[in-house]
Amino acid sequence: MNKVKVNKNFIWAKTFVNQLCEMGVKDVCISPGSRSTPLTLAFAEEKKIKSYIILDERTSAFFALGIAKATKNPVAVVTTSGTATAELYPAIIEAYQSRVPLIICTADRPPHLINSGANQTINQRNIYRNHIRWFKNVSQPGLSIKNIEKLKNTAVKAFEICAKKDAGPVHLNFPFDKPLEPKTFTDEIESENLNSFLSPYKNTLIKNENPKLSKREEKKIDKIVDEIKIFGNGLIVVGPNNYDKNFRKSVKKLSQITGFPIFADGISHIRFKINKSGKFIIDNYDAFLRSENFGKKFQPEIILQFGRAVTSLTLQNYLNESLAKRFLINEFGDWVDASKKSRLPFKINPTLFCDTVVKRLEDFNHKKTNKKWTTGFIKANELTKEIKLSLLEKVTFPDETKIINEIVAALKTGTQIFTGNSLPVRDFDNFISNTEKDFKVFFNRGASGIDGITSTALGIASNKKATILITGDLSFIHDLNALLIAKQNNIPLTVIVINNNGGGIFNLLPVFEKSRRFVKYFTTPQNPDIAAIVKSFGMKYHHVKKMSDLKKNLTAAINEKSFSVIEITTDPVKSKETRTRFWKNTAVQIDKAFE
Repeated sequence: MNKVKVNKNFIWAKTFVNQLCEMGVKDVCISPGSRSTPLTLAFAEEKKIKSYIILDERTSAFFALGIAKATKNPVAVVTTSGTATAELYPAIIEAYQSRVPLIICTADRPPHLINSGANQTINQRNIYRNHIRWFKNVSQPGLSIKNIEKLKNTAVKAFEICAKKDAGPVHLNFPFDKPLEPKTFTDEIESENLNSFLSPYKNTLIKNENPKLSKREEKKIDKIVDEIKIFGNGLIVVGPNNYDKNFRKSVKKLSQITGFPIFADGISHIRFKINKSGKFIIDNYDAFLRSENFGKKFQPEIILQFGRAVTSLTLQNYLNESLAKRFLINEFGDWVDASKKSRLPFKINPTLFCDTVVKRLEDFNHKKTNKKWTTGFIKANELTKEIKLSLLEKVTFPDETKIINEIVAALKTGTQIFTGNSLPVRDFDNFISNTEKDFKVFFNRGASGIDGITSTALGIASNKKATILITGDLSFIHDLNALLIAKQNNIPLTVIVINNNGGGIFNLLPVFEKSRRFVKYFTTPQNPDIAAIVKSFGMKYHHVKKMSDLKKNLTAAINEKSFSVIEITTDPVKSKETRTRFWKNTAVQIDKAFE
C-alpha cells in the first residue's frame, strides 16, 4: 500500500474542520498566531466555510457573535495560545447569557510545557468555565482510527450542543506540539487511512421543525390553561429575544383568545408589523405604570412571560411587586427573574406553547375576562401615546428622545437595527411606538455591556442587508478596532453615534449629582474627535445638526451600501429634562383618568 508523509497536527485539524463543515458551520473568525497554525490553515483550505481574518481577538469574538445572531447558526472562532484566549471572554459571556452558538477553538501548548515558564503559555484548561455550555480539552493529535473517531465525535457533539441541545458557546482547547506547518512532516500513513481520516461522519442532526409535546409538558400546559380560565386579569409579557415570525403570530393569537394584553418590549419585535387589530399590544407601559393610581387598580392575577428580563425598570418593578401567579416560558428553561417570585421556568418552545394553549382554549369565551381590565390598559396606552406625540412635536432637534423616533421613521421596512446599551436601548423601549413597518432588531442584552457593540453590529451586517447601529459615544470609542473589520471586509453598516460626551445613563440613576466628582468618575467625558477617528480609517463621516440632514444622510448612507458614521451631538441635561417631563406629565394625567 502507498504511504504518504503528513504533519499530524495539520491532518488532525483538517479532520476536525471537515467534520464541522459537514455539520453546517459556514463562518469562522480567525486571529493570527503561530500555535494555531494547523487550525488556521485547515479552515483556510475549506472553501465552504467563509474565513474572516481579524487582528484583535476581542473584536473577532464579538463579530462572530453578530454573525451567529443573524444566522442562528454556529460560528467558529480560532485563536492562538496565551492571553489571546482571554480576549475572547467578554463575547463568550454575552453569547452564554443570550444563548448564541459559538464554537471557540483555542490553540494551546502541549501538556509538558504548562507551568514550565514556556513563552506564551498559560493555563487554558476550561478557562471560561463559568460561562460555557460545554468544554473539551482535546487530546494531542494521534493518527490512529480510535483517536480520529474521538475527534470527529467531539466536533459533532460541539455542534449539536451549541446549535440545539444547550444553545450557547462551547470551548475546545487544542494542544499542539511543534512542528506545526503542513509540509514539516511528522508521520507516514497509508493513503487509504488518510482518505478515511479526512472523510467526515454524515450529519444526522435532525431539525425538529414540528416539535411535539411530551406527556409532562401536556400536563403542565393543562394546569396553566386551567389558571387562565379561572383568572380574568392576566398579562402577557414579551421580553427581549430574537423571535421568529411564527412566534410573533402565535403570541398575538394567544392574546386575542385570552383577552390578556401584551406588554411588548421595544426590542422584542412584537411592536412591528402591527395592523389595526394590534390594540392589545401595549407599548407605553414604562410611562403609565409610573401612575400610582393605575398601578394600584390594575394588579394582574396571572402573568405569562416570554424572553429575557424586560428593558424597563418600571415594568420590572411592577412585575416584582405583583402577587400574581407568574409563569416563565422559554425554550431552555432559563430563570430570568431576579426577584425569584415566579414559578419554576417552563422549558418549552414558546411557539409550541402558544399554539397549544390557543387550541386548548378554542371554546373559551374571553369576553368573560374583566372588561375594565383589558380596556383599562388600552385606554392608558392610547392616552400615553397622545402625551408622547404631543411632547415630541414640541421638542427640538437634537433631543435624544426625538432622535430615536426620527431614525425609525426614516427607515424602510426590512432594515436591520442594532441598539446599543445604556441610553439607546432605553430610549428605543420608551419612545418607539407600534408600527406597520417590519424591522429586525438586534442587541447585546445578555450581559448588557458596552464592549463589542460595533463589532457585533458588523457581524450582523455581514449578510449585506441594510443595517444601522444606534450607539453612544463611549460605546463607539470603546470598540474602535471594529473599524478595521469594516474596512477589510467592506461591510455596509450605518453607525449613528449619539454623542452626549460621556455616560449619559448615569444622569438618570440615583448616583446623579451636580458635582465635578460625578462628572469625573461617572459621566467620564472623553471629548472624542469622532470625525478625525473615522476619517483616519478612511471611512465616510457626517455630522448632523438639523432634522432634515439626519433623514437625508441616513437614507444616502444606507443606499450607498458602505460603512459610514453619522454623529449627532446632544445635550444630556436637556434630554434628561424631556424624559422627566414626559414621565411626570403622564403620571399626572393617568392618575386623573383612573381616579
